[in-house]
Amino acid sequence: MVAILVALALFIPFSSSVNALSLNYYDKTCPRLESTITSAVKNAMINDKTVPAALLRMHFHDCFIKGCDASLLLASKGNQKAERDGPPNISLHAFYVIDNAKKAVEALCPGLVSCADILALAVRDAVALSGGPTWQVPKGRKDGRISRAIDTRQLPSPTFNISQLQQSFSQRGLSLEDLVALSGGHTLGFAHCSSFQNRIHNFNASLDIDPSLQPSFAASLRSICLAHNKAKNAGTTLDSTTATFDNVYYKSLLQGKSIFSSDQALLTTPETKALVSKFASSQQEFDKAFVKSMIKMSSITTSTGGQEIRLDCKVVR
Repeated sequence: MVAILVALALFIPFSSSVNALSLNYYDKTCPRLESTITSAVKNAMINDKTVPAALLRMHFHDCFIKGCDASLLLASKGNQKAERDGPPNISLHAFYVIDNAKKAVEALCPGLVSCADILALAVRDAVALSGGPTWQVPKGRKDGRISRAIDTRQLPSPTFNISQLQQSFSQRGLSLEDLVALSGGHTLGFAHCSSFQNRIHNFNASLDIDPSLQPSFAASLRSICLAHNKAKNAGTTLDSTTATFDNVYYKSLLQGKSIFSSDQALLTTPETKALVSKFASSQQEFDKAFVKSMIKMSSITTSTGGQEIRLDCKVVR
């Protein structure tokens, strides 16, 4: 069976399947599931502090294409490039964490737990192990059989303005509050220069630098990302506490120290700016909103959603 199916409708309606999922889905069939996944994530983080950011981004990029069906985990086959090889996903890594968790789960409960559920649970654990909140994950997702690199064009870009962001999120049943709360995931991770060069070089016809950037911060970004810098890994952390899940992202945003245009866009409407200020002033309010929005996002499904339980997350059955 080929791993990548070519035919796909041009329009896929998104909806939330949270009501179809269940908190106790595996309680009887795989009672040690969650502790097994937590161990896999914890072991990976011992040697790689970038795992939480990688898993969080992986989950987001998976859910925003055809719902949370682990289609991002499928490997390309021949000339049929999968989502993980689409331009926005080239820098994704830590797939091995999910592979290791899947192997451990299969040893306990063969053929019962989807890769999509494993990813959703692993992300929860990664956030909690980074100092963030924890939550109960609704389970019962199925794995999808369609994965096409071309579909990654649907992902919101770091250069999006607020209108483009709102449209992208609303198409998936997510609100402006979800947009601001989920953007807080940028408290973890790293950005390559290519994703924010537009703000520090040739910003527009009259300005070289985005005037919303704090001047000394802009200068530091320019020193890291020279106009002709071809270094593959050049870039910067997304906030000053990159390995800790906290609300520093929002504080930095209010100080003119955001990285992406899409971050700065959150300050361009009264509603989103008020939410940024709210989360910057209260870690508790951010944690509460993030959990609510993560449960909502991780329950996105589509009419062409998951159909199977993969035995290997890289290939369809």
